[in-house]
Amino acid sequence: EWMWFSLSSSINLVFCPFSNLNPKKTYEYKYEGQVTFGLGMPHHAESGVRMMCKVKIIGVSEQTFALQVSDVSFDEYNGFPGKSGFTNAPKLTQRIAAQLVKPFTFDYANDQVADIHAAAEVSDTVVNIVRGILGFFHVTVKTTDRIYELEEVGIHGMCHSVYAIKANGEAKDITITQTVDVSNCREGAVNSSGLAAAVLDKVSRQRGESVASTVTYVYTVTPTAQGGLITRAYGLERQHFTPFNVKGGSFKMQAMKELVLLDVSDTKSAITFEQMGSRGNIVYKFVGAHTNVPIMMQNLEDPVPKAIELIKHLAEANKYHIDNAVTEDTIKLYQLLRMIPYEGLDVMWKQFAGNEEHRRWFLGMIVEVTDARVLKFLEMRFGARDISVAEALQTLLLAMNHLQAVPDLVEMAKMFLSMPFSKSNIHLWHTVVLSYGSLVYKHCAIYTPCPVTAVQPLLDMALDGLKKSNEADMIIALKALGNAGHPGSIKTIMYFLPGVAATPVDLPPRVLSAAVQSMRLIAARDPHTVQDIAMSMFLQKDLLAEIRMQAFMILFDTKPSMALVSAVTAHLEEEKDLQVVSFAFSYLKSLAISRTPDNHFLSTACSVAVKILAPKFGRLSYHYSRAWRMDWFNDDFLSGIAAEVYMLRGATDILPTEILIKRKLHVIGRILQLLECGVRAEGIKELFGTNIPGFKGDLSWSDIHAIFSVLKNWENLPDNRPILSVFSRLFGQEWFFADINKDWAQTIIKAVRSTAGKESPVWGMIENLQKGLSWHWTKPFFIVEARYSQATTLGLPVEISKFYHTVTGITVNAKGTVNPPPTDHLGQLWNSEISVETDGFFGFTKDFWIFHGISTELFQCGSELKSKMPLAVPWKFAATINVQEKKFELNFPPCKNELQLFAVRSNVYAVSRNTEDPASAKMTPIMPDTIDYNAEVNWVHKTNFTMPPNTWHPRSKMCAESNVYGAGVCVETELRRAYYNEEYPLYYVLGYTNFAVKVVPAQAIKAINKIHLELNAGQSKHPMSIRQLLATLRRLSEEATQRVRLSSDSDSSIRGAYNRQHDKIMGLDTTPEAVFNLKVLAISGNQKPEGYDTTMYCTPETNVQNTQLIVSQVGEATNWKMCIDTILNTEAEAHIRWGAECQSYEMSIRAAAAHVPGSKPVYEAKAHWTRIPETMADWGRRIESYIPGMALLLGWYQQHKSNTMQEVSAAVIAASAGSADVMIKFPEYTVCYNGIPIPLPPASFLNFHPDAQNATNGYGCA
Repeated sequence: EWMWFSLSSSINLVFCPFSNLNPKKTYEYKYEGQVTFGLGMPHHAESGVRMMCKVKIIGVSEQTFALQVSDVSFDEYNGFPGKSGFTNAPKLTQRIAAQLVKPFTFDYANDQVADIHAAAEVSDTVVNIVRGILGFFHVTVKTTDRIYELEEVGIHGMCHSVYAIKANGEAKDITITQTVDVSNCREGAVNSSGLAAAVLDKVSRQRGESVASTVTYVYTVTPTAQGGLITRAYGLERQHFTPFNVKGGSFKMQAMKELVLLDVSDTKSAITFEQMGSRGNIVYKFVGAHTNVPIMMQNLEDPVPKAIELIKHLAEANKYHIDNAVTEDTIKLYQLLRMIPYEGLDVMWKQFAGNEEHRRWFLGMIVEVTDARVLKFLEMRFGARDISVAEALQTLLLAMNHLQAVPDLVEMAKMFLSMPFSKSNIHLWHTVVLSYGSLVYKHCAIYTPCPVTAVQPLLDMALDGLKKSNEADMIIALKALGNAGHPGSIKTIMYFLPGVAATPVDLPPRVLSAAVQSMRLIAARDPHTVQDIAMSMFLQKDLLAEIRMQAFMILFDTKPSMALVSAVTAHLEEEKDLQVVSFAFSYLKSLAISRTPDNHFLSTACSVAVKILAPKFGRLSYHYSRAWRMDWFNDDFLSGIAAEVYMLRGATDILPTEILIKRKLHVIGRILQLLECGVRAEGIKELFGTNIPGFKGDLSWSDIHAIFSVLKNWENLPDNRPILSVFSRLFGQEWFFADINKDWAQTIIKAVRSTAGKESPVWGMIENLQKGLSWHWTKPFFIVEARYSQATTLGLPVEISKFYHTVTGITVNAKGTVNPPPTDHLGQLWNSEISVETDGFFGFTKDFWIFHGISTELFQCGSELKSKMPLAVPWKFAATINVQEKKFELNFPPCKNELQLFAVRSNVYAVSRNTEDPASAKMTPIMPDTIDYNAEVNWVHKTNFTMPPNTWHPRSKMCAESNVYGAGVCVETELRRAYYNEEYPLYYVLGYTNFAVKVVPAQAIKAINKIHLELNAGQSKHPMSIRQLLATLRRLSEEATQRVRLSSDSDSSIRGAYNRQHDKIMGLDTTPEAVFNLKVLAISGNQKPEGYDTTMYCTPETNVQNTQLIVSQVGEATNWKMCIDTILNTEAEAHIRWGAECQSYEMSIRAAAAHVPGSKPVYEAKAHWTRIPETMADWGRRIESYIPGMALLLGWYQQHKSNTMQEVSAAVIAASAGSADVMIKFPEYTVCYNGIPIPLPPASFLNFHPDAQNATNGYGCA
């Protein structure tokens, strides 16, 4: 019987189609599809939806069939497995059923579903659900193979499938198993946005992915005379998602669908249909992805009045401070604005234009419309010139960077390059040009190959600037080309590069620098061409050193091969320019130890190069050009960070030519260049020249004075050159560029100089302050909106989204008095007393969401991480400044109410929402407040979890309160976690998190009227008690110095000489002078104030700086004081005592530099104590026990030998030109490390006065 069945099955499969639907038959099936989201763990909440219905497939013609759906039931699920079940959503069922009951038709031939037709009123979401049903009939069967692979079109797109066919003898049917690889589809049904500026890191993806999906179908087919008939079909799709590496813990999606044959009958009569239109083939179609926001759901009907009301509400709620409760409403407003046509936006503008607060909110929010409407809006504003330059700059910058980079919008954006208003201000013009370049970059990230027409305006601008020799035009055009990163711009950029251009190039260094930097993003898109150009420029030894170094950086941005790195190394061995060599060697050395995946192969090549170059160039000092890089990457988190600092110098320049700082974030297979800042020395480099008269290089006061002496000659700089150039890049895109020129500096100096009169802006500010001023500014900003959507087997879109939004605000109210007021010039303020009363607020609230689930315009379900981080700093105080008397006072009101300064709150929820019943929306914390692990749970997978999870619920509240000032600071923390070991590292973010820093009122000693702070730097006479205290302090310091010397020195003659010098320094006949006095007091009516009084005294000597700092507690029946005595001569010393009359506790600190012929220069510091509080001693013992393990981990050596008790010392020994040895002595052991690189030249050791007693050869590690 088995042989007969197998043979007949094979004959049927060979000679008949797999599932030949008979056009004369009606097939009735039962369909059920459901999807759930969660962790797949017991005791953790999940959410999902389920749809059940009956499906009829009715033949219309040979290749056309109708699909009818009836008995629709739509259910929602939100709760805990085994405790909760699906519940019907009647209103949502009614709405979906109203569309599903309408007939659908589809073309069907050779087991392939082709064109689908539906009525116009049927939404695309419902059509996609129909695609999910019809997907069971869209299968490719090879009648000659039992196991085979092929690439075919399905609901997920053009994907790879594997089939296996098995004949079941007993059941007399055939089982076909189909597995689809939906993670590597050639033309997948996916939609992504928001990450165009991130660079793809292929090596990182080899270490792990953040998303993994599998799809399996199982068909049960009964052979018939016409072919095979599907009697049952089952589909299962699983998706694992995590913000980290999917190899660890992950959120899980499980989508299941089943089709069961109920009946086959003859078609009784022909079916007539209303007019229907084509809706495409079986491949999922994305609709409304831009307007659907997965983290909230609202009624989008009549959006204009709702948006108007919401803007008014947000402006009012955040007028004086940031209201944390309403910041999430900004997401609602974004969604409403995206639904409003241009005419509606124009109506809103006309309504808000006259209200400064509403106007600012509207301009800040409209940038998120991100299509042609926002460009048309800005076109009208630029044409009418009814917005300020500052408003235009901010709005255009954000709008262009958030714009959808489709061809039509790129073409439309070109108009801003030719509008007169764009060129009315230099900073606005820079923003327009740079922003257009950024738009082209995003466009090219989506459309490959990228058309040259997109970048053509920038190419024309660059060539026109070159033709006219206009330096400013060339620079801004090249910077915009750098933002665009278009490979087609290489030929134009080559016109600006010496030795590469066909004709000789003689351009200023800053233009050459901009030309080289313009290839930075092209390096990833056309690495071979950029390598050739960069290598050619690097080898031109007649080029400026800074240009060669920049070419070297661009060369390594292309990730060169081992062969090319070896070629560079060979040339460096023969290089004569030490600036170039130093920079290249330090760059290679930093890359050699890089851990980030993008440098995985490059770091190996660089490590070989470093080994070759180190013997010759490994000891170059930090006076040459350098490159520093620090990075970290973790495979479990699939994340990392990198920080880079570059300092470029010329051969004869004392100042660096350029300083560049970069920060990068490596996350889920992409690289985000977070922030990049650069400063380029222009005219100021010429001002300093090759040396600074009187500059020694030890960063002493004489060096600072020498620098200021040179800066006094800044007016001699040429007028046609900027003093400095600064720029900033965000996500790799340059958004700010400015030249600080001589005119700008003169304007600032004239405005603030003491001879400035009423024409000065400062004069106007003082007048406004006396009248009373009030200023408020609020800025909403959508920092990140990164979304990734993928089709599921159910015809529903699974979405992974990240949203990061912030609202920042500042409010300032102030009123001041000036007595006497100035009448002629600002210099009269030096003789006036200025009083200011002010109150205000500064703060922000950052909201962050991660969503993984189903999001349509009808319903949402999934897992959602929600985090909120508010910062609030209100203030109210009165200040008085008297410059003539060198006196400054502040008065604060007492703390009466609890104030939260900073907080971080987050939780993960299982969410369910639908538009038909918004009140039924559910957000269930994935982890419940309490878990009973012994409770009986009907959990289908509970056998996999025989061990309960680890639980962690720490709660703490730490407060530091002062009963003197009646206030305190509290830190509250609470974490709630339940995790399984296999869920690492996802469990770090699962569960409830709360961290808060608060200022709280405390029980004060007395009723407080105000907190008074007073700083007095004027001359003051000391009462007799202070003189006696200073005399006692001198005596005790001399005794402490003697004890430190006896414990550390061996040369009695040197010790005696020192003591004689110390006696001279601490002579009792010298009168100390008060440098400043600081009082912080709590004022309580007519009672004696409570608080602290701090005074610093200085004993003037010719070669010695001797100071005393006395901190005294002010109040009734208190004698607590802290006394600090410092001496700075050939060495630095500090003697600290505190307690009752400075007698309870005592310690001394000493630091010195020493060098004698035949020994190495040494820096040494010692801390010696005689009496310290037990708390300090306990912390010291903890640190001492912690150090050995850390030393071993960091590669330090440890020597177990006893040292001086109650003393810790550290020594830094100059071992070579660019490194030092470090040794730290504790009472029980010594740790040391050899060869630590130092950024100071060894000559700086010698600039200190020698202390021969410390110049020994006993330092260093074995």
